[in-house]
Amino acid sequence: MAPTSTPQTPFGRVLTAMVTPFTADGALDLDGAQRLAVHLVDAGNDGLIVNGTTGESPTTSDAEKSDLVRAVLEAVGDRAHVVAGVGTNDTHHSIELAREAERVGAHGLLVVTPYYNKPPQEGLYRHFTAIADATGLPNMLYDIPGRSGVPINTETLVRLAEHPRIVANKDAKGDLGRASWAIAQSGLAWYSGDDMLNLPLLSVGAVGFVSVVGHVVTPDLRALVDAYTSGDVVKATEIHQKLLPVYTGMFRTQGVMTTKAALDLLGLPAGPLRSPMVECSPEEIAQLKIDLAAGGVQL
Repeated sequence: MAPTSTPQTPFGRVLTAMVTPFTADGALDLDGAQRLAVHLVDAGNDGLIVNGTTGESPTTSDAEKSDLVRAVLEAVGDRAHVVAGVGTNDTHHSIELAREAERVGAHGLLVVTPYYNKPPQEGLYRHFTAIADATGLPNMLYDIPGRSGVPINTETLVRLAEHPRIVANKDAKGDLGRASWAIAQSGLAWYSGDDMLNLPLLSVGAVGFVSVVGHVVTPDLRALVDAYTSGDVVKATEIHQKLLPVYTGMFRTQGVMTTKAALDLLGLPAGPLRSPMVECSPEEIAQLKIDLAAGGVQL
């Protein structure tokens, strides 16, 4: 396990939700994934999320997911936390993915709220605890009601925090008030899952980020969190404001689309997207260049 793990920061502070590189014909590009992982860790990431939404996990097979975790571990597993996304809307399938991720050596699990079938809070509680019971790995919940259709209520988060292997939450609710209460009551390590709210969430008790823009501005994110935790809120605010064009630009459309476009502009492994995702249009890429340049990204 990477040395940055503490009870307060079980996965470090700065993590990037990594894209899954594909070859020109759409196959899994494991060499590209390893090169990208090394680049991201060299840039300052404490950890990488693989097989998450930005990793196009809905379109990769179970075997591909396992191969990807194994490849990234081989590349950076001695220097960074490799956290495997294993959440689905089927508890049994999620357990199978969790056990396979543990078998190949993942350091932790990211478990998203079941999507589409909209279970009640008791269903969420049973789903998350069953997955946490299935392995010995630490679990990070992923609360993103805009995609899943169901929020994890504060009361449910507090119950889930009693499980010894549910140690963190990736918050993409976009609600600072609810986040404040949940952080205070649950004691979970809180990670911002919404880049625009990275600094605001630190101010109410978050410990770090699971970022998409980390693909292009990890050093800035590292500087932001280091400034904030050292008490230099003015500097942290300056970095936050500098990054506003990047935050905005990377989410003008689906983040995986703009991320792969940005990586291509930077000469880093990315490749095409799998349907139903599509490549950015020339107009979108032109706007992305403007946004990244405004945020200080050198293309």
